[in-house]
Amino acid sequence: MDLSLKAPPSPPPTPGRSARPLLGPSWFAAVMGTGIVANAAVSLPWIVPGFRTAATVIWIGAGCLLLVLAGRYLRQGMIRTHAADPVTAQFLGAPPMALLTVGAGALLLGEDVVGTDAAVAVDWALWLAGAALGLATACTVPYLMVTRHRFPPDAAFGGWLMPVVPPMVAAATGAFLVPHAPAGQARLTLILGCYAMLGLGLVATLLILVMIYGRLVHHDVPSGATVPTVWIGLGALAQSVTALGALASVAPSALPAPYARGTEVLALLGGVAVWGFAMLWLALAVGLTVRTIRAGLPFAPTWWSFIFPMGACVTATATLAARTGSTPLSWTTMALYTVLVLSWAVVAGRSVLHALRPSSGSGSGRRPV
Repeated sequence: MDLSLKAPPSPPPTPGRSARPLLGPSWFAAVMGTGIVANAAVSLPWIVPGFRTAATVIWIGAGCLLLVLAGRYLRQGMIRTHAADPVTAQFLGAPPMALLTVGAGALLLGEDVVGTDAAVAVDWALWLAGAALGLATACTVPYLMVTRHRFPPDAAFGGWLMPVVPPMVAAATGAFLVPHAPAGQARLTLILGCYAMLGLGLVATLLILVMIYGRLVHHDVPSGATVPTVWIGLGALAQSVTALGALASVAPSALPAPYARGTEVLALLGGVAVWGFAMLWLALAVGLTVRTIRAGLPFAPTWWSFIFPMGACVTATATLAARTGSTPLSWTTMALYTVLVLSWAVVAGRSVLHALRPSSGSGSGRRPV
């Protein structure tokens, strides 16, 4: 399967100007990955000197990157064109998740920079925008897949998860805002909405994982730029564990006592069960990736599919470690975070080299990069 994120040909560039390659929505995964490297540092079970400062700098970088990508992407005016493409449309879930990730970082890290009130205001703005866009993507892209897009039997790939995961990210990050919502109906509505979005994303994820697994078993093994997208399944599963834990932590301020206690049980027992499944998917993803690296793994925007899922795995494991006091889970969290940072450094470096590479050609068949 070709994951170059091609779009239908666009009009030729204005004479005298150098053609700039179109920006695909998959590049917002760079904001997601960079942001979660920063956010995950806050969840680590042990305080490491200098980590918070470094994480804050990385979060600021993610925010600046979000502004740059959003400005350029909106200027292109290609959203309808990308939505019409059956592959590119899947990655329209990346922009809302980028908004949600940077917004969460405003509360977790930005408070030290801009103050509490400004951090809360930034998070509210980005969360509302990200949640609204995420719900729109989760509803619209599957609808287009059913009514307009057509797929061969071996078409399912990890990118199909991208449109339905944003509501789960909104649920996890929305938990941070529950204490800042007015007590009473507003706070209750927010936490119930977060649980509803968690259910939407988790059930849809499980349905799509079945299709992806069927594709892996019954058709040729994926190769090339398709392989990194297998990791998105890990991110979706891990994000549900993180969301369960985050919502359980704030439930006592919004739900009656019996139900608040129930969220604690669900966060632990349900979280451990889903985490176990996530580890199975991690093993599968690692095996396929190693196999592909041996054959040659070309760089593509899909390399960012390694980063956010690993970051979600870190936060999920950290959540369970904090709830159980488990030393093995704490050490696993630190090990996963080390892998996350190293992977992010490699992918970010390759992305910078890709961005600095001179554009080739100036014909009418421009493609998003």
